[in-house]
Order: sequence, then C-alpha cells, then structure tokens
Amino acid sequence: MAYFKYQSKNIFYKEVGQGKPLILLHGDTASSTMFEMLLPLYQEDFRVILIDFLGNGKSERIDRFPPDLWISQAYQVIALIEHLNLTEVNLLGTSGGAWVAVNTALKRPDLVDKVIADSFDGRTLDKDFAKNLLKEREFAKHDTFAKQFYEWCQGEDWEYVVNLNTQALTECAEQKLPLFCEPLNTLKVPILFMGSLEDDMCRKNLREEYAEMSEQISNAKIHLFQSGGHPAIATNAELSAKVVIDFING
Repeated sequence: MAYFKYQSKNIFYKEVGQGKPLILLHGDTASSTMFEMLLPLYQEDFRVILIDFLGNGKSERIDRFPPDLWISQAYQVIALIEHLNLTEVNLLGTSGGAWVAVNTALKRPDLVDKVIADSFDGRTLDKDFAKNLLKEREFAKHDTFAKQFYEWCQGEDWEYVVNLNTQALTECAEQKLPLFCEPLNTLKVPILFMGSLEDDMCRKNLREEYAEMSEQISNAKIHLFQSGGHPAIATNAELSAKVVIDFING
C-alpha cells in the first residue's frame, strides 16, 4: 500500500493501469474502495489513481473534518498530484468528490486537463440540507445495507467517520459556506457534468442546474442518463465509462 504525507498525516493512494492519468475521487462517507469494482472499465485506457481523503478508508484518522470539506479535500488532491510529479491530470469526482474535482481545477488549472463532475447538486445545497442529512444518516446507521457499505469503505470505525462527516456537512450548510473556492465562471478546463435523472440523492431539477452551470463555463458538456441511482458512475457503470473515455480522449 502506498501513502504520502499531508500536513504530517498519511494519505493512502493506489495506482493501476497505464496512459493518461485519471484520479477518481470518492464521495462523503465512502472511500476509494467504492471504485475497486469499476477499475476494469478504466485501467486499460488510463493510469488510474485512487485516493482516500484524510480521515477516510485507509488514510490516517483525524479529530474533525473542516466545514469547507470539499475545498479542503481539493488541497489533498493537489498534494497527491505534486507528490507524483504529474501534470495534465484528469479528475473524475462523484457525489462529494465532484465538488472536490471542480475545486482542484479552480485552484490549480495548470495541473488539470479535464474534469468529470458526477452526481452532485451543483452550486448550492438545499435549504433543508442539514435537517435532511441528519435524518438520512440516522436512518442509515440502522439500515443493514447502509451499514455494510460504510464498513466496506471505512472499516470497523465507520460510525466515527460518518459522524465526523455529518458534523462537517451540517456546519457547511448552516453557515452557508461557499461550495467552490473560486467563482465557477473562472473555470479554465473542460468539464463534463454527468448524472442520472432518477437519482433521488440529487436535486430534483438536476437538468436545469447543470444547464445553468454550463452557461457560466466556456467549455462544458452535460450527459444525463434517463435511469439509474446514485451515483451514475456506479449505477450506469459501463455506459458511464464509455462517456468518460470519449470525453477525455475527444
């Protein structure tokens, strides 16, 4: 297993395949483990790089997650890119990882070639986000499938990790913190917004939100699947891989 140091903490990463670098960024309460079953769809075309954000998966634990979590995690991605001495990296972030991917490109466009932002709410969180998140996470802790997913991704201390993540995102919503580190219209790299219209974990007007974001960006594309759950990269795995490969190589 490979690690690099970030603020004196160990962050886990993994590399498979050859070709253009593609970093896969996991969502909240998940880890890079969620991508393991998807690797065969990408590793023949790309040098695929996985990362467990600090406090998640095989990375070192911390006492708290900052409320600007998706901006903070972007700095971890930048540190990984610099650790590997890479440029022209492609980023595929799903759910919370989509915000991380966009923030990485906003902060360091010199390191990024293209971005795929999959299955996320875009520019704002719903006004009832904090209340709904608390309700959802409390239910999930007692749901067999959800608990299995958490433990699969995080290990035996999954509840500790989930609690820290819930606290951070609740603070982010209540404090109305910006989700992007720079104005979206300053994004300089090509981006693909991807998602599923049946995804009940994303905003109901996802098509409209993606369209409005695309109008602010000079080089943006949208691909929405008619069916599938959360996230699209997993529930429409083979179709998503084809869309991603075409976008990066196009």
